Amino acid sequence: MSTIEYSLDVKVPIRVAYNQWTQFETFPEFMEGVESVKQHTDTRATWLAEIAGVKREFDTEITEQHPDERVAWHTLDKPNHAGVVTFHRIDDTTTRVTLQMEYDPEGFVETAGDWLQIVRMRVQGDLRRFKDYIETRGSETGAWRGSVPPQHAGDTSPLPGTQSPTGTPPPRPGPGYPPPTQPGL
Repeated sequence: MSTIEYSLDVKVPIRVAYNQWTQFETFPEFMEGVESVKQHTDTRATWLAEIAGVKREFDTEITEQHPDERVAWHTLDKPNHAGVVTFHRIDDTTTRVTLQMEYDPEGFVETAGDWLQIVRMRVQGDLRRFKDYIETRGSETGAWRGSVPPQHAGDTSPLPGTQSPTGTPPPRPGPGYPPPTQPGL
């Protein structure tokens, strides 16, 4: 198992950086090799990516997510990887984004790429492109402010923006999701 850790400061408020990171379907706009991310539920997505010259489709699951703090995930099958992105307020206009990821290279090509630090360089490049993407925009393309698992799982009353009366988190607005409807509209 290999480990990558990388941090950088982004010149946007923590809420903007976090909100953009929750818009997984925009990842192909700044992540090298990611062709598409299709969000199925609040915690499941399918990725199509090129890894070491090989196209792969894999599913991920969000295991922990708390607004303006962290998003943790793991793959449901191969390629095996898991990680967490954390958000740290530096000041009102700057956020430190830290990625920690573990992955298991498969086969000779991926093992050689790992040994040559190619994956590490790609991840660092992806975070630098995220920084450029969000700083250039100045605002997020959408947001999902729910928690995984819900912070008050035993509480049956909904928390604003975190859980509906049925116990399911609200849908993620953004690409691939219809906008929320309001009564009378």
